[in-house]
Amino acid sequence: MEKAKISKSGVPYLHLGKGEPLVLIHGLGEVKEGWEDQYELADQFELIIPDLRGHGACNKSDGISIRNFGSDIIGLLQELEIKTAHILGLSMGGAVAQEIYRQAPDRCRTLLLISSFHYFPKKLKGLLFDSRIGKLERITTSGKHSEFAARMALYSWNKETLEKFDKFFQPKQHIFIDSLVACFEVNNLSLLPMVNVPTLIVGGQYDSILPIWIQAWMHKLIPHSEFIIMRNTGHLAKLEAKERFNNLLRKFLVQQKRAS
Repeated sequence: MEKAKISKSGVPYLHLGKGEPLVLIHGLGEVKEGWEDQYELADQFELIIPDLRGHGACNKSDGISIRNFGSDIIGLLQELEIKTAHILGLSMGGAVAQEIYRQAPDRCRTLLLISSFHYFPKKLKGLLFDSRIGKLERITTSGKHSEFAARMALYSWNKETLEKFDKFFQPKQHIFIDSLVACFEVNNLSLLPMVNVPTLIVGGQYDSILPIWIQAWMHKLIPHSEFIIMRNTGHLAKLEAKERFNNLLRKFLVQQKRAS
């Protein structure tokens, strides 16, 4: 297990590898160690993997918002004297990546938005989440979160994937709900057409949390973005298709290095 460090502002993070900096931002209810299957990328890249505010080992629990999640990571990059980095975010982490671009576009070498979103119209919010919010509140209270959340997030049900999901999905009730509400407030409809860095958008073929048409919409809004659908995966391709997922990231990032 990699040993975490803590920034001056109280952000726990993993820091490993050498090469161009790559920030990996986890999703709602996850922890930084959930990127374990991606540690192998440290052979080519300098990985910076933080816990978002209130998540994992981060004790900062006030001010839960996408804006503050983004500013926390920008502050970490400043502390590490990293001028530019590839910014990768999964699900809610993808919204945080977009927020980092909003606040500090010059720090973003590229954006990689994985199974993510940019906006929830009122009808979509109701369709995807309102009917589930009661269950989400109950499972984060009772601690019996894994089976329900896994059924939403995963397409494959092999033992190893389920064990990893259970290990790295660690929601804290009030943080989880406050973060979910923060997601509903995201509106990047005007931001995405302004993105002018290379952008990779990835969706899971059978994602029942954030269906691929949402990522297709993002692709339409971001000029010159690349959109990939990962076959036979749900919301967490990083767990369900580790080799394909990591190879996809490597291919995109190496292409950007060659183009620079």
